[in-house]
Amino acid sequence: MAEFSAKDVKELRERTGAGMMDSKKALQENNGDMEAAIDWLRTKGLAAAAKKAGRTAAEGLVGVAVSGTSGAAVEVNSETDFVAKNDQFQDFVAEVTKIALGTDADLEALKASEYPGGGTVEEKLTANISTIGENQSLRRVAKTSVEKGVVVSYVHNAAKPGMGKIGVLVALESDAGADVLEPLGKQLAMHIAAASPLALTGEGLDADTIERERAIATEKAAESGKPANIVEKMVEGSIAKYRKENALMSQIFVMDNKSKIEDVVARAGKDAGTEILLKDFIRFQLGEGIEKKEENFAEEVAAAVGA
Repeated sequence: MAEFSAKDVKELRERTGAGMMDSKKALQENNGDMEAAIDWLRTKGLAAAAKKAGRTAAEGLVGVAVSGTSGAAVEVNSETDFVAKNDQFQDFVAEVTKIALGTDADLEALKASEYPGGGTVEEKLTANISTIGENQSLRRVAKTSVEKGVVVSYVHNAAKPGMGKIGVLVALESDAGADVLEPLGKQLAMHIAAASPLALTGEGLDADTIERERAIATEKAAESGKPANIVEKMVEGSIAKYRKENALMSQIFVMDNKSKIEDVVARAGKDAGTEILLKDFIRFQLGEGIEKKEENFAEEVAAAVGA
């Protein structure tokens, strides 16, 4: 008998939109393996793609900062949202994001960087853990830059300027002025925050992810009973659709719900009289891929008293 809980069924339903009984059967058929259950539901046509790689339950803040033609993003985690609202914690996130602008986006190098007032970033984080009384971690860092043009930052529902739950950087390479590039970059960043693209272009999508999608599409198409050559075309069609929907340049712009992002950028360049290249983007969402253990307080108390 596969081991899974009602909480697992609930999570699977939330991640896929499938019904309760379908979610339960999917877990039963796959020995409680959450990711395999998602794929099983999708092959049966009972769920759409579930983008979340895990429960995004980790707390903390994402910070973004821009200096000149470079931008940096960091994620600092805490155990509770209460600490994420702490001024000391927020000051640390702001300072570390600025420091990241001067590094090569290597996490260990960032931790070893000098922190204002003495010591390293890692030593300051350790001191914060001691004084705040809760575990914290500097999880990741990324940078982007252009030779000419702008890097635009955007934070969705900012807790303070430059920090929040979702942080985005957009790199636009162009001779156009900031009066053209800044508002364009802001709109593109808002789109990225909402649409969660996985790569700039379809060719840039992770190869393992594409293979997973191909396996799901193949099994689903095979169940149609159609000839092998038709099945192959169905699979390739599914992969093409996946690339289109998850690559930024081919996504439909959320601001007008009709134009491809590549067309939005091309049109802006035409209006400006000079080419605009959307070179890169970074999107950090707090807790992506982190699974945080959820404790049942009643069960914890019962266990403590030996009930």
